[in-house]
Amino acid sequence: MMERDTNESSQDELKHMQGIPDFDSGEEPGTQEKDNADSSGRESAQQKREREMSDSVEESVRYWQKSDNISRSLSTTRHTLEEVVGLGSSFDIVFREMTFGGKKTGLFFVNGFAQSDVMVEIIKRLTYLTPEDLSTGALRSFFELYIPHIQVDKTEKLSDAINKVLTGNSVLFLEGEQTALVMDTRQYPVRSPEEPSLERVVRGSRDGFTETLVTNITLVRRRLRDPGLKFEMMGVGRRTRTDVCIAFIDDIVDKTLVDSIREKIKEINIDGIPLADKQLEEAIINRGWNPYPLVRYSERPDVVASHLLEGRAVVFVDTSPSVMILPTTFFDLCQHAEENRQTPFMGTYLRWVRFFGVFASLFLLPLWLLIVVHPEFKPASLAFIGPEKQAEIPLIAQFLLVEFGVDLMRMAAVHTPTPLASAMGLIAAILIGDIAVQTGLFVNEVVLYMAVAAIGMFATPSYELGLANRIVRLGLLLVVAIFGGPGFVIGTTAFIVLLTLRRSNNSSYLWPFIPFNAKAMAAVLLRVPVMTSKQRPSYNKPRDDTRMPGKK
Repeated sequence: MMERDTNESSQDELKHMQGIPDFDSGEEPGTQEKDNADSSGRESAQQKREREMSDSVEESVRYWQKSDNISRSLSTTRHTLEEVVGLGSSFDIVFREMTFGGKKTGLFFVNGFAQSDVMVEIIKRLTYLTPEDLSTGALRSFFELYIPHIQVDKTEKLSDAINKVLTGNSVLFLEGEQTALVMDTRQYPVRSPEEPSLERVVRGSRDGFTETLVTNITLVRRRLRDPGLKFEMMGVGRRTRTDVCIAFIDDIVDKTLVDSIREKIKEINIDGIPLADKQLEEAIINRGWNPYPLVRYSERPDVVASHLLEGRAVVFVDTSPSVMILPTTFFDLCQHAEENRQTPFMGTYLRWVRFFGVFASLFLLPLWLLIVVHPEFKPASLAFIGPEKQAEIPLIAQFLLVEFGVDLMRMAAVHTPTPLASAMGLIAAILIGDIAVQTGLFVNEVVLYMAVAAIGMFATPSYELGLANRIVRLGLLLVVAIFGGPGFVIGTTAFIVLLTLRRSNNSSYLWPFIPFNAKAMAAVLLRVPVMTSKQRPSYNKPRDDTRMPGKK
């Protein structure tokens, strides 16, 4: 008995080593071989995924199905979508297979972008179809007769269909057809237009741009009902495929400007621009370390419409509530919408106050430091300026500490919850500023003039210009502390030369001061009445330079 059991055990082990199935155990012939083949297939697919190095959706589609054309087989299309966009592994990617009129279909969409009520209406209408309704051809019947939706298009490329779905559209694939139907059923998360916090006005519209491109374009189109207003759409980024739109009035704008912007955007070869307009600006315009902005940002539709009428180009970027206005100048960045919401006299007054604030943010501190360190430069009428006694810290160190302290408080205010913001301001004003002066660490006038310069920086309409002016102020403080009067003169001259050499889309940054244009300079210094401004600024090189037909 023991000998027979030993022989049977040996035979079982031999069968197992040779891969022979054990029929006595109830295992069907070929099951193990099938499992081995499936395991090998899984390993091969996994290795193929790991070897994929595609740079675009089109390359990925070609990698998995050898061609970018839509397959006639829904199963093939489904398998490709599983590998390219993660169908089955990403919960929001949906491929709904249904049969309408005896025709198998596959509805491909992103769950978060789909407008459910529109999708339900389309599916409800298609459920009534019979095979007789599709006798003239399924594709033609679906496209021309039975899909109750306004925006429907065709595509023959699977990569194009995937890109359309990732932007929010829905795609309907038909069994046996190499053409798919693209339906615009998208609905993006969107907030209502609100007044921009950086461009508030006392009187005027309260709507501002949002993070949705279509909404922003509609806000501008509402104000400009000109048939010449064009919106050209492009995609930027191999992975993000961010929608970028160039807006201009065709018969006013300089075509060279538009062509230049268009070509620069097309030449961008980058993974994506998730930070939207700022990354796009660096890619097409500002490629150096110069701190001064070469575009003007705005979140107000009325400001954008005004610049379009002047012959400028505007660039919208999806997911950003601000747009870029091109070209721009230093003096453009110093103007605000509020000046045009008041009478010409009051608008001029507000503009001059703003110019004073910009000047103070640049030169007030360096000039004060210069006349304190070198009293020989101080006029007799300004004898009262200057500290009565010196503090424990040198003046230049005081300025640097206060500069960095203001920056630190500004950054803290951004990250401080609104109910605590006032408390943080009290801490900064009383516990830091007042106590620092009383203990003799700082001079009263340093804190005073620094506060005036900070107010001037925040009064600058362009936030980017205000930050750039702060860097220049720091540089002027350092050269004055090191070289005195010659340092201030050389630093100021270098600053003006730097701005003169800057070009915004091949246009002078200091126009109309350099090159000098008396009429345009008067329009910068004075808020000219609307009916007096008969021509568009020559700086923009407009094709039609007349605002009022028949008048020059």
